[in-house]
Order: sequence, then structure tokens, then C-alpha cells
Amino acid sequence: MKQQHKTPSQKLLTAAVLLALAHPAFAQVATEEAARPASETSQSTENAGDDTPTVLDAVVVTGIRNSMAASANIKRDAQGIVDGIVAEDMGKFPDTNLAESLQRISGVSIDRSNGEGSTVTVRGVGPDFNLVLLNGRQMPASTIADTGASNSRAFDFANIASEAISAIEVYKTSRASTPTGGIGAAINIKTARPLDTPGTRAIVGVKGVWDTSVENLPESLQGDSVTPEVAGLYSTTFADGRFGVALTGSYQERDYGFSQVAVGNGWRTFEGDENNWGTIPQPGSPGSENIINRPGPDDIYSVPQNLGYSVNGVQRQRTNAQLVLQYAPTDRVTATLDYTYSENKIQTQRNELSVWFNFGPSESSWTDGPVAAPNFYREIIVPATSDLSMGGAMAATKNENKSLGFNVAWEVTDQLNLALDYHNSSAVSGADSPWGSSGVLGAAGFFRGTTSVDFSGDFPILNVQLPPGLNQIDPSAMQVTGSTFRNSYMRSEVEQVQLDGDFLFEDYSRLDFGVAATEVNNRSAFANVQLDTWGGATSPADYPDDVWRLDYIGNYFDQFAGHDNPNFTDAFFVWNFETVRRLAEEAWVRNGGDAADYRASDDFTTDRRVTEKSRSAYLQWSNTWDLAMPVSMAVGVRYEETQVSSSALVPAATAISWGSANELSIIQEGAEFTRLEGEYDYWLPSLDLAVDLSETMKLRGSYGETIGRPGWGAIQGGQTLDELVRISGGTGSQGNPDLEPLHSQNFDLSFEWYYAEGSYLSAGYFRKNIDNYIGTTQIIGTPFNLNTPVGGAYWNQALATGGCTTADVVCIRNYILNNLNGSPGVTRTGVDANGNATGTIIGQPGDPIAEFRINAPANQRSASLDGWEFNVQHLFGQSGFGLAANYTIVDSGLTYDNYLIGEQFALEGLSDSANLVAFYDKGPWQVRTAYNWRDKFLAGRFDGSGPNPNYVEAYGQLDVNVSYEVNDQLTLSAEVINLTDETRRVHGRHENQLLFATQTGPRYMLGLRYQF
Repeated sequence: MKQQHKTPSQKLLTAAVLLALAHPAFAQVATEEAARPASETSQSTENAGDDTPTVLDAVVVTGIRNSMAASANIKRDAQGIVDGIVAEDMGKFPDTNLAESLQRISGVSIDRSNGEGSTVTVRGVGPDFNLVLLNGRQMPASTIADTGASNSRAFDFANIASEAISAIEVYKTSRASTPTGGIGAAINIKTARPLDTPGTRAIVGVKGVWDTSVENLPESLQGDSVTPEVAGLYSTTFADGRFGVALTGSYQERDYGFSQVAVGNGWRTFEGDENNWGTIPQPGSPGSENIINRPGPDDIYSVPQNLGYSVNGVQRQRTNAQLVLQYAPTDRVTATLDYTYSENKIQTQRNELSVWFNFGPSESSWTDGPVAAPNFYREIIVPATSDLSMGGAMAATKNENKSLGFNVAWEVTDQLNLALDYHNSSAVSGADSPWGSSGVLGAAGFFRGTTSVDFSGDFPILNVQLPPGLNQIDPSAMQVTGSTFRNSYMRSEVEQVQLDGDFLFEDYSRLDFGVAATEVNNRSAFANVQLDTWGGATSPADYPDDVWRLDYIGNYFDQFAGHDNPNFTDAFFVWNFETVRRLAEEAWVRNGGDAADYRASDDFTTDRRVTEKSRSAYLQWSNTWDLAMPVSMAVGVRYEETQVSSSALVPAATAISWGSANELSIIQEGAEFTRLEGEYDYWLPSLDLAVDLSETMKLRGSYGETIGRPGWGAIQGGQTLDELVRISGGTGSQGNPDLEPLHSQNFDLSFEWYYAEGSYLSAGYFRKNIDNYIGTTQIIGTPFNLNTPVGGAYWNQALATGGCTTADVVCIRNYILNNLNGSPGVTRTGVDANGNATGTIIGQPGDPIAEFRINAPANQRSASLDGWEFNVQHLFGQSGFGLAANYTIVDSGLTYDNYLIGEQFALEGLSDSANLVAFYDKGPWQVRTAYNWRDKFLAGRFDGSGPNPNYVEAYGQLDVNVSYEVNDQLTLSAEVINLTDETRRVHGRHENQLLFATQTGPRYMLGLRYQF
């Protein structure tokens, strides 16, 4: 039975009865300068063609109402379609980072990581193609993913706290003056400047965070129930307002957890009449009588490769700081020097319960076609000697961001303004543990028999038959199996200089102009130490029984129906990663192994580097006419040229080794650098028109062209083979530095009605025609001409004389190791707990050449997407009540066809979304409830088994913030995030094809803020 969720109205009712205290706003002053985001020029209020918000004086925001009114003014006064949030909005949302605030803007959706906003999608365009600026400057981005350095350009908003931010501007239409890179939007994050708010201010805030998810973990994974957050701001001016200093800082700790069930290695998809390894028996063949509602010959169906349940404990420490120095020697010159720093440390420990399917004899029941999925899938394992895996992992990373910038704004004359801006910024991500960025230990007991999974509900139910006489999993049979210790590193640096200016003509039209040079250096490196001893690396006797602590994993999925199903085999062992790693290393060394096999390596075997140099120039002319109605226009063109150079150090493969039943690995020796280059240039026109239909109504139309540069992984050179090879072959990847960027033609039309102060209605239509979409093509090749033992001479001898079948790889391995030990490439090392021979079998000359499916990026095709944005914001007079609501519709004809097998192209990230914010702001009390919803969307086109869709199911979250102002200095606060404890789920071609489902939990915060 599917899990039942509360309706939005039920959630809002729950929020309405929450009684708590107030949330602080640290940055209460927002200055909306008349300057394009690429500079900090100081413009004149008379500039009729100004193309950004014209609120030039400091806007002191002291409450929700005023903050929303200021946001409405940003939208109303902008040239083009711009949405914004000023500081009080961030302070009043219960947001852990800026992404949580951005999702309140129409057309903006976020991707969450561990319950926090991480990256943003705007108007259906994914995170890689939305440009994030800090005070008009292009920011670098680096992230360590689960298995290596990220290849994404996407900025991770989880690295930045919101305390120092004065405003965010989201530019949805393109203009010549806006830096390129944002097809969905350019997002400019603005920080406070001391000269904008003369005088001295000092603010300090403290907060206690109770994340309930930390208590839904085994005791060994739990962190602190309550963690601290501390933030402060100091700003002052002196020497008659000529000098200014601003210092902000924050430190946050957060301990939390999440439980996840996943088919992490994906689903193998077959045609109904296909007869291959992994397929279910054909009608009339042995075993076919055990198939209920078998998919027809014209149907397709998918079989799971594995199933795993995990509990994860996470500790995060985030530090942010910014120093701003300003000097205005005259009324016409302002110099600004700023330094921004952030550090985000994350440590994760995991224990899991998992099973692997080897596609032996099976029983199953299926949904109706044409896309069929299992209601249940059972693999017959007799005797019960397969591995019941209870592995664990530790990941520890540190993300560090630094930015040093200098800006001089010079009002040369009453007509001419110039601004010079320079910055050097870096983002570095790497390991924060002696065991690398990620260490994984396989641990198992070889007592698994027939295994079945019920996939008919949101939560899959695992059932495992133990050997006769064994009623419970046995700690004395547990041992470490395979292991991997990864060391990933990513560094991105941006050095940028921009010269911008504008000239006001006598007729009050204006010419904006500018040139810029940007150099981005990106490096991602990777080292991996792996033991493919999945049949057992040591012996159960090497581990005391009390190392393995019995627990029941179903207890940690209490938000999913079925977690307490009596048929659920949920007993598993929880263990400490560092303790078991030490014991495994000691046992390995006693048996003649190298201790380095259980430690991460600093010797990178893969090292990819990209240098991207861009030059740009733009002209933009703007004017306003009073015809039958006031009309304003801005027309411009931007020129961009980019050179890409990529060098890559990749390992050279020399052989294939067969180390366990159905897993082979590549033997690698040596590495060398290769170098590739590419270049492109574009002319990008833009046009903005606005007509004031009346004093309260405005009609806008815009056209512009933008580009979005390919992700780093797509343009990195070098070909890499994945170390793990299956019986059916291997996989790998390579980059293409000569890729063209995405090129988009953008059309916008909107109507806005500002019917009262702070209140408005708007409706807008947008369309994007995008060329050069980057897809992944799969090349079947034989790199390095590696011989595989699969189908080789030894293999065929086992079939001919050993009585083995091609499906019984255990029989084939036993025959070769027991009868051909000592032959070239055959090394028998012993016997595992199940009596199976252990050792390695290396492919020999004359054996078949292994085929690899190499994924490579390519500019494949064009696509269009369009949509509507609807907004309403209403302040109910002086009652203190107000609301804001928006709904976004995004559509494209290029959707994923679940019936087609193989690679296909479809637009990712497209979904409808909605927001509803209701608030009360009067007297000392302020209350805000915010509900955000995002519809189902395609998040990826590959899973762990190959080309398969990843659908994120519809998700809604309710957050509440209540505050009480004790006096002018002291404010108390309380807030809750994910009040109704929503879960997240991702599936494949059918809802029964779970990819993963995650449970986190509500997060509660109490705090105070004091202003001196």
C-alpha cells in the first residue's frame, strides 16, 4: 500500500497552531544600487534608461511587510524580469542557507542534500546552467561527490550562511551587461557595505538547533541532540563617513542523520522476449512456472541488481566570515576592498544491510505492461551460503571558499561613470580524514539463503532465509570482505577583471559599455585503493563478536508504511568503522598483506585539469519615451570568446583479474598526461521593452540570447575505465574539450499590476529555444586490448570438462582455481567459509578482448521549453496579515519515453512548482508559515546499471517561523523546518522500481538576537 501524506491544507493548519518565539535577522539593511551586477558603480537617479532597480538610498527593512514591499519594488523598477529578496526575508524564513530562500521565488526550484537546500533549478534549467555571482563576480564551485570530485559547475549554497547577505537578485531575462553562463538565470548575491548605512551597528545572535533525525539513528552514529549556531555583525563609519568597516562572522554546528533504502546499482532492463544473463525464464523453459503475470514479448521489464538499507550519521561544521573596507576620498570616488571566507566540514558514517542478486534461479510476480516492474522478486539460493552484507563507510570532506576583491567606482562627470572590479577567488574540496574523502568496508556473513523483495509499496520489504538451525544472524560468522579507500580533490579558481561604464546623453538616454577578462582553472584528482576480496579478505576469527552489535534497521524507517512488516528481515550488525578497519588491517598484515591496502593514497592516479579563458565586451543603449504611454527600452549586444585547454593524467590498464564470483577488476600500471583543446565565440543580442499601461500596470517583453558552458566533466580530456568489470563487460568515460556551449534564444512576456502598496499580481510567459544540448553517447570499444578470462580457454575447459554452465560462475571459478592452479594467470589462495576456492584468474593472450561501454559527451540536439509564472502578493491593510503565492508551469515536448531501452535524450529538471507564504507582522509578534511544493521531475537518465530514468517524486515541505521582539534590542526566536516530517522518494521507469527513498526528520531551532 502506498504511503499516505497529509494534504497542503492539513500542513498549513498544523503550522498555524505552532506557538514559539522569534527568529533573528542579522543583515537588516539592503542597498539597491543602480548598477548592473557586474560592477558596483554609483548611478544617478535621473538615469532614465537605468536597467536595474532604481531604489538608490539605503532601504532599512524592519519587518516582513516592509521586506516584501521592498521585494515588490525590485520587481517593479527593474528593466527586464528580475525578482529579489532583501535581507529581512532571509532572516524571517526558517532557512538554513540561501537556496531555501531562493525557492520562494517563482520559477526557482531547489535540490536538497541531507535535508538542506543545495543547488537551484530555474525555469526548468538545471544547476549547471544558472550563473551565481557574488557582488557581480563569477564564483568558483567545488564539491566532493560520493565516489569522487564533482564535475559540476553548480554552486552549492549549503556552503554559505545567510547572515552577511543584504539581498539576492535573480535576473531571469538576459541583458548585454549581464555576464554569460546563466541560461536559466543569473543570481547575484549582494553583501552589506558599511558606507551604505552610516553609523555604527553591532549585532550578535545565538541559536540552539535540535535536529530530530539524529535521534533516529543507532547510538554509535548519533551526534549531539542540540548543536550551536553563533553569528555576529559589526559595521561602522568614521571620518565624516569617508571610511567604513564591516565585519561579519558565523559558526554553525549541525548533527543530523538520515535513513535510506536504495537499489544503488540500478535496474537491468530487458525486452519481454529477450533471453540473456539476468532475464527471467522464457515461457515453457525451466523455471517459467514460477513467474506470475510474465511480461509479454512486446513489453519491457527491469530486474534489480541489488537492494540496500542504510543509516547515516552526519556532523557538519560551517564557518563564514567577511571583511569589507571602504574609502570615499571624494563624493565621486568610492573604493571597496573585501575578503570573503567560508569553510564547510562534513563527516558521515554509515552502516547498512544489503543483498546482491546474481540472477540465478528465481521466482517473481509482475505488474502489467508495457513497462512492467516486479511486485516481488525472489532469487533461490540453496544452500544458504551467499553473503548477507552489512558494510559500512566513513566520508569526511572539507570545502573551503576564499574570495578577495577590489572595486573602484568613479563618477567622472555628471554624465560619465566608470567602475573597475577585480577579484581572485578559489573553491577547494578535499579529504578531511586519514582514510581519505570516502572509505568503504564490505562486511558480511555467508549465511544468506533464498532472498525475496516485495516492491509493491513505497518501501521495499526484504526477506532472507537463513540456514537450517540458525534463527538469527551470527556475529561469529562476520568478516570484512572487499574495501575501497578513495581520495578525491577538486579545486576551482577564478581570476576576473571587469571595466564597466555608462554615459548619460543630453536626451537622458544612456549607453552602458564594458569589457572583461576571466580565467578559470579547474582541477579534479582522484586516487583509489581497492581490494576486490568480496569473498572474504580475512577470517571471522579476526573479529571479536562484540564488535558486531545487533540492531534492527526497520526501526529507522518509521515514516514508511511497511517498516514493521513481520516478513521484513531487518536484523543487522552496527559497527564502528575505525575499529573494524584497524582489525582488518592487522589481520591483512598478519597474512602477508600491505597495510597501505586499508588506507587512502595521496598519489593521484587520475588528475584532470582544465583552463578556460574568456574575453567579453558589450554595448547597451537604453532610453525612455513618453508616447501615448511611457515606454522604456534597452537594446544591446555582448561578444564572448572562450578558449579551453584540458590536460589529463589517467591510469593505463594492463590486464583484467577475476577475483570473485561475478566481479572482475582492472589491473593498472603507470599513467601519463594527454592534452586537448577547443574554442568558441558568440554574439549575443538582447532587447528589453516595458510599457506603463497605467500608474499601476506594466507590460514587459524581452528577447535575449545566452550561453551555458559545459560541465567540467564534459570538457575534461582523458579516458578512464571503471575498475570494476562485470561478466558482461566493463564501463568507462571520457571528456570532450571541443564541446560547444548550450546556446539559448529566450523570449519573455509579462503583465504586472501593482494595485496597492506592497501588493501586486503578475503573470508571465517564457520560452527558451536551446541548441547544443549535451547528451551522453555510448561507444562500444576495446581500449588497451585487454584479455578477459570470461569466455577464454580456462572458462571453456570448465564448461567442457567441469560440468559447469555459463550461468554458474561459481562452478567455473572453482574448477579453474582447483584444477588449473599454477597455470599462467591462475593463483589459488585458499578456501572461503562456504568452501569455495579463492584467488585470481587473469586474462591471457588468446582470450577474448574485453568490450567496454565508454560514455562520452556530445552536442546532440536542440530542444525548447516554455512555461508560465503566476504571482500574487497581498498585504491586508494595517492588520498585519499578508500572503504571497506563486505557481510555475514548465513544459517541454522532449520527455523521457519509459518504453524505450537504451540511451535517449530528455530534458532534466522540468517540473511545476508552487509556494504559499502566509504571515502576521504587527507589534512584537511576527509569524510566517511557508509551504513549498515541487512536482515529479526527471533528475537523471542513467542509474547504476546503465541508461534508465531517475524520477524524483513530488515533494512538499512546510516550514514555520515565529518571533517575539522583547524590546528594541532583544528578539527571541523559534522555527521549525520540515514540520510534517516529509520523506523523499526516487523511482525508475515504474513506481515499483525504487531507486532510493530517504527519511530525515523535522529540525527545531530556538535563538535570540541582540542589537547594541
